[in-house]
Amino acid sequence: MDDLATLFGDISSVIWGPFMLIPLLLGTGLYLTFRLGGLQFLKLGAALRLGLLKRKDPGSEGDISQFQALTTALAATVGTGNIVGVATAIGIGGPGALFWMWVTGLVGMAAKYSEAYLGVRYRGTDAAGEKSGGPQYYLERGIKGPLGKFLALFFAIAATLACFGIGNMTQGNSIAANLDNSFSVPTWTTGLVLTILSMIVLVGGIKSIGKVTAGFVPVMIVFYVVAAIYILIANVGQIPAALGQIFTQAFTGTSAIGGFAGSAIIIAVQFGVARGIFSNESGMGSAAIAAAAAQTTHPVRQGLVSMTQTFIDTIIVVSCTGLVIITTGAWNYIDPETGEQIKASLMTGYAFTFGLPGQWGHWIVTIGLVMFAFSTILGWCYYGERNIERLIGRRAVMPFRVVFSLVVYVGCTTELTAVWNFSDMMNGLMALPNLVGLLILSGMIARETKWYLKHDPQLEATKEDIEAFMKDRPGWDDWKAGDVLGSSHMGRKAERAREVDPV
Repeated sequence: MDDLATLFGDISSVIWGPFMLIPLLLGTGLYLTFRLGGLQFLKLGAALRLGLLKRKDPGSEGDISQFQALTTALAATVGTGNIVGVATAIGIGGPGALFWMWVTGLVGMAAKYSEAYLGVRYRGTDAAGEKSGGPQYYLERGIKGPLGKFLALFFAIAATLACFGIGNMTQGNSIAANLDNSFSVPTWTTGLVLTILSMIVLVGGIKSIGKVTAGFVPVMIVFYVVAAIYILIANVGQIPAALGQIFTQAFTGTSAIGGFAGSAIIIAVQFGVARGIFSNESGMGSAAIAAAAAQTTHPVRQGLVSMTQTFIDTIIVVSCTGLVIITTGAWNYIDPETGEQIKASLMTGYAFTFGLPGQWGHWIVTIGLVMFAFSTILGWCYYGERNIERLIGRRAVMPFRVVFSLVVYVGCTTELTAVWNFSDMMNGLMALPNLVGLLILSGMIARETKWYLKHDPQLEATKEDIEAFMKDRPGWDDWKAGDVLGSSHMGRKAERAREVDPV
């Protein structure tokens, strides 16, 4: 297992290195920002209003509301990356890494919009009458020929494997380890409880997941953010210095490792971008799967709602964690017993303990991590089942949900160094075909987005208004029919025929 962990780690370091995925992620985000005219900055307010206040598109098709689609995607992304991932980035890359996490989030919002738009635009209807979409479909339907088919299949395989790692075992392992450390709860007990809770929610599918996340995710985010804001208010005098460190060290590269021995700027960039994408998943294509299930009157509307997920995840939650770590001094704290810098996995707990009265700050972090990680399990199960459906068919979905729930127990009770490295590797392999697809389809995305926003700039149009200005627009009638531009691979007739006489 040690050799396997090393192999996965070596491959992951190449994929997430400075010459492959990092420039592709930033480059794609910047390119889409330019093509879309800074959409994420100009339409953020309207998108937040639509997703968080209005929450629904009356009379629209889909399985769950826009708000539930947003919270399902948030459930999958607001996880250990927002607590441990931020600490790892700052611990290795210094405070400057937080700046690059912000950059990744801001340009990533354009990528998140684009993939969510495509997820809805090219979604289909499966044998159970549920909407199904994501890169595993839009890469093939939007990009004609062998290249599109290859990219779609590559993504589906990578996402199916990744969901058991980053969306399951690593999350369960983090929950079990932290509950054991903070409250002495045996890992097998945590595993059993988590498995039962997961199965109860997951067997109900996206509607069950959507209902749970709609009530659970806002509570968990507010709980964590309020505690962080309290610490920042108590340490308000340290905020200017912290911001100074963040912005200056983003371009000079100072690391906490090795007693301020320093590190090249590439370290801050590499870990800031890598942990940023680990946290908000912009460009990975995963959020497009949740977006495809949304009840929406137009793909642009759900794309904008989904875009706010990255803003909430990175600009709000990640910022809170990073600023607390820096203002409390936890990022360069030396353990007096060992004489060494504290581990990244403990850094956020130390920061909250330093910032809150008494010694219970780490309990806040543990509770927050438990909620974040459990919600990630729920969201990633849905991502996995949609890709299983693409690869095998609808009949494999329910067995997948059961197996996914049982694997949670394995994650809680097993050492997972190899799985963590495997997860990083598969996340990168998910992102590669999706980013290529976004670049190829960027012209269509920009054209259709500009057309829609020309007629509905504030996202206040009714279904009738949209129908009026979209009439005779290419692809509009096909999209309303449910099987978009070339029919769904999992359309009802096709799926039934496949089950009777599989090819």
